[in-house]
Amino acid sequence: MSHPSIAELLNLTSSPIAISFVDAAPTGIKHVDAVEAAGCGYWRRAAEAEVFYTVADDHKRCPVGAHTHNVMLSPEERRELMGLVGTMVGLQYLKIEEIPMIPTRKTPLKVAVYAPLAAAPVPPDVVLVRGNARQLMLLTEAAQSAGVAGSGPAMGRPTYAVLPEAINADLTSASFGCVGNRVYTGAADTDAYFAIPGDHLAAVEQRLSSSSARTMN
Repeated sequence: MSHPSIAELLNLTSSPIAISFVDAAPTGIKHVDAVEAAGCGYWRRAAEAEVFYTVADDHKRCPVGAHTHNVMLSPEERRELMGLVGTMVGLQYLKIEEIPMIPTRKTPLKVAVYAPLAAAPVPPDVVLVRGNARQLMLLTEAAQSAGVAGSGPAMGRPTYAVLPEAINADLTSASFGCVGNRVYTGAADTDAYFAIPGDHLAAVEQRLSSSSARTMN
């Protein structure tokens, strides 16, 4: 007997996405056909049922995404991206002293595989859920019950940092999102994000399912 998925349990309107960081592209998975200006644009495409992979070059247009994903840059590329960072600082979107504190993946990016969770071709390193306050409240309670909840506060900008935060700590992490993310993903004003390390997904789903069953009884 199959169990309800996390999307069904929470009545999500946006598909949870699976993100995997691997050494080589899986057989049969296409390379992304257009580079996004912001890395979170790939989240939108995966939620819309695309299955694809990216390589480091596909993240170099987004200085924050390049940082959080640990993209290796040439000296020239680093100068170019630091120029973009300077623009963001000048617009008061970021403070220069914030940048070293933004979480980043521990290993350099080689290949990232994006897919709707239900169609993930490889086990996910992290599962990203977009939902409203009630849905993320239920996820938080399930993670707490499973003993895998992060203890830090919900994050703000940059939204992309929620991924390495969850992966590095091996605990769930939440983010309220940021203006840039809403532009590139179409997230509603009421939406926020919850990242679950892939190894803990089954435990969180089990607690969520048990909680749902108790509520219905």
